[in-house]
Parts: sequence; structure tokens; C-alpha cells
Amino acid sequence: MALLQISEPGQSPDPHQRRIAVGIDLGTTHSLVAAVRHGVAECLPDEQGRVLLPSVVRYMQGGGRQIGHEAVASRLQDPVNTIASVKRFMGRGLNDIADRAALPYDLLAADGSDQEQRQGMVAIQTAGGVKSPVEVSAEILATLRFRAEDSFNDDIYGAVITVPAYFDDAQRQATKDAARLAG
Repeated sequence: MALLQISEPGQSPDPHQRRIAVGIDLGTTHSLVAAVRHGVAECLPDEQGRVLLPSVVRYMQGGGRQIGHEAVASRLQDPVNTIASVKRFMGRGLNDIADRAALPYDLLAADGSDQEQRQGMVAIQTAGGVKSPVEVSAEILATLRFRAEDSFNDDIYGAVITVPAYFDDAQRQATKDAARLAG
């Protein structure tokens, strides 16, 4: 994906080329993807007609994963490997997380083994290995990206991803990193 280029009328390098861009609300509880079709903003549904995707990812043994509604259904059976509300961990270190003892999953301090952890971001121990909040968020974003590509039957050229106004630079950068990882 690339940043969208804004041009004056008549100055666009290829004004007739149709490029598809979407807006993604990466939420703490639910996420969704929307686009403008025929001049009207429209939330893009999944195969079952649902526009909201629960922001939940479950990691399983052997590298498998469930995202969204499937993960929510497994949440009670496997809370340790079902990550919800990961947006709260974006750009945050272990000491920044309040009420860690109340969480069902194991949070790990940064050990410097990858870029996110070098920046001090917390990691989560799962059956699929150690996952950063960026990786978990990228799973959600990729699911929404695939939904949009299926809806348009074409590749997505660009995306705008919302973040809360209170997000600091580390949290904004973590969201950008998740977007790049999701393609």
C-alpha cells in the first residue's frame, strides 16, 4: 500500500486510473473496513453479511490461528491463547500495563529480539509463539484487507487507519508497523 497522492484537477499523472482505497477502524473491541462506492460510504461485510469483526485473535499449536468471530467463540475454552483488546498494548512496555494479574495471558518484558521489543513493547506468550501487539493487530488488519479485496475483486491501493487522538508517537508508529506487516 502507498500513501494517496492528492493532485489538482488536470495534474494527476493518470486521472482515469481507478484505484481502490479503504478506511479501517482498528478498534479495541471491534474493527471494520469501509470504502466509498458510487459516492456513498459503505462498510464492507464478510461472507455472512457482518460488517463488524471482533478484534480478537486466537493462536493455536502448529501455527494455526482464528480471527474475529471464530476466536470469540473459542475464548472461554482457551483464554490464554485468545488475545483480545490488544490495541491497549500497542506501543506500551510491561510497566505501562495496569492490572496485568487480571489478564488471562502471559505478558513478557522486552528482550530486544525484534524491532518492537527493542523499542520496549510488551510481548504475549501464546501457543503459536511469542507475539507482539503489532503482529496481533496485523492479523486483524490483514483480515479486513482481504475482506476489502474480496468485496472489490481487486487489490487495495491504499488505506487510512484510525487511531485514538490520545495515542502517542509510539502507539501511532506501532499501528503503522502493523499496517505494513498486514500488507
